[in-house]
Amino acid sequence: MTSPLLVEVRGNVQIMTLNRPEARNAATLEMSEAMVAALDALDANPALSVGIITGAGGSFCAGMDLKGFLQGKRPSVPGRGFCGVTMRPPRKPLIAAVEGYALAGGFEVVLACDLIVAARNAQFGLPEVKRGLAATAGGLMRLPKRLPYHVAMECILTGDMLGAERAAQLGLVNRLTEVGGALDAALQLAAAVAANGPLSLIASKQVANESAEWRRDEMWERQAVITTPVFESQDAREGAAAFAEKRKPVWKGL
Repeated sequence: MTSPLLVEVRGNVQIMTLNRPEARNAATLEMSEAMVAALDALDANPALSVGIITGAGGSFCAGMDLKGFLQGKRPSVPGRGFCGVTMRPPRKPLIAAVEGYALAGGFEVVLACDLIVAARNAQFGLPEVKRGLAATAGGLMRLPKRLPYHVAMECILTGDMLGAERAAQLGLVNRLTEVGGALDAALQLAAAVAANGPLSLIASKQVANESAEWRRDEMWERQAVITTPVFESQDAREGAAAFAEKRKPVWKGL
């Protein structure tokens, strides 16, 4: 049988392709479990700096497999969430490369990523309300923080789709490409990210994601706990030396 998730490494970037094109890459439990393994490998491998999630066959992900849902199967892994990513994304930066539909859980996978690249034909949406369900894989919590409140609520309460160009205008999408170009543009963005210090990337993502919940009287101390090891690392000295010597740094990483 064809694997529901294809994993490929290009340099220091790991590409994870949702691979059920006949079902617009609707997520299954098998796909979710494979994603958990892939993301754990991404975090554990010191040679990797960035991950990309994309979809096969011109679509990103149409959400969960409804036929499986009717049979009592849900594509969620305990502690990791829908498609193995929405509850606990990896420590390393994650980019969504979106072509076609990113709907329901598929959109929630996108929202779990740190950066979004989308082709002009991409359509985002949380249509759960149209089916008597709710977007419980992070969409209801993340979308109002990524879009103006009233725009987010229209998406949530109508279940209607948001096109890529409008999403880019609203700041949800980092880079907009022609159809078929999302993965290449995501690889270019990944290269710009992966050129930086691996420890710096992990710490910076952690502070950015966690600091919104910190109290004012504790935030500097909590930031220091995360970032002090970065300043004390070999990479910090290497970055300074490379700058002074006008050369590219050679990172030690994890």
